[in-house]
Amino acid sequence: MLYSKTTPEQKRIRLREALASGQIQQFPGAFNPLSARLIEEKGFPGVYISGAVLANDLGLPDIGLTTLTEVATRAGQIARMTELPAIVDADTGFGEPMNVARTVQELENAGLAGCHIEDQVNPKRCGHLDGKAVVDLDTALQRIRAASDARRDPNFLIMARTDVRAGEPGAAGLDAAVGRAKALVDAGADAIFPEAMGTLEEFRAIREAVSVPILANMTEFGKSRLFTVDELAGVGINLVIYPVTLLRIAMGAAERTLEAIAAHGTQESEVENMLTRSRLYELVDYEAYNRFDTSVFNFQVPGRY
Repeated sequence: MLYSKTTPEQKRIRLREALASGQIQQFPGAFNPLSARLIEEKGFPGVYISGAVLANDLGLPDIGLTTLTEVATRAGQIARMTELPAIVDADTGFGEPMNVARTVQELENAGLAGCHIEDQVNPKRCGHLDGKAVVDLDTALQRIRAASDARRDPNFLIMARTDVRAGEPGAAGLDAAVGRAKALVDAGADAIFPEAMGTLEEFRAIREAVSVPILANMTEFGKSRLFTVDELAGVGINLVIYPVTLLRIAMGAAERTLEAIAAHGTQESEVENMLTRSRLYELVDYEAYNRFDTSVFNFQVPGRY
């Protein structure tokens, strides 16, 4: 009830243990606090919070328009509603290395278990779009060093994302990604997020290059096909995220329902696809609040809705 009983420090330890377990971890992307509760209930070990989702939820494109305050506030709201560790997308760290340092501490304060910092230039763009540009290696390393030095909890996970693969075609791009991944680990990255890998063999190349955990981004409509968890585990991936999946499916359902209302004058045709009233109350733990005050919950929930 209210918020999770697990402290942020405990969640960070749990994340470290999960990544060291030898079992691939699946972190679906939460688009609001209630969806994080649902992810936990379905048995997943952690929650991912996408920068694209946070931007899109504000009606903005994913091009670096969100601020540290917006991201830390919303990510904190999501993280505190689940017992699971949550990792958040911190874009390029919201500024120069000193800003990156502040970003890490604000995310610690918000209760996150970790974050990733990327090597794109500003304004950034979605990792699976063409035309991305990355900063020089020295700037990328400065960001990660600043993040690593700034954290106060040594278990707060600093993940480095690199978008360099898309900068050059073929083997040259992969070689650049491998080289940058190694340098980022040397700079203090606890894990590597190689963005927009096209094949399992490319993921395997990153895996063979570094000893830290590797993340695979299984976003729809991206550069790679949607590999299964078994396929990714087979090339040594430690963590797989589904960043925008729940937002996309929810918005798709919302659009279909609005179209039904416009066409038929009622939402009746979509009711069978909705979360029922009783199920919604169950997710928000409505009945438990009765322990504080019977006036909050003193009625029977109808069976159908």
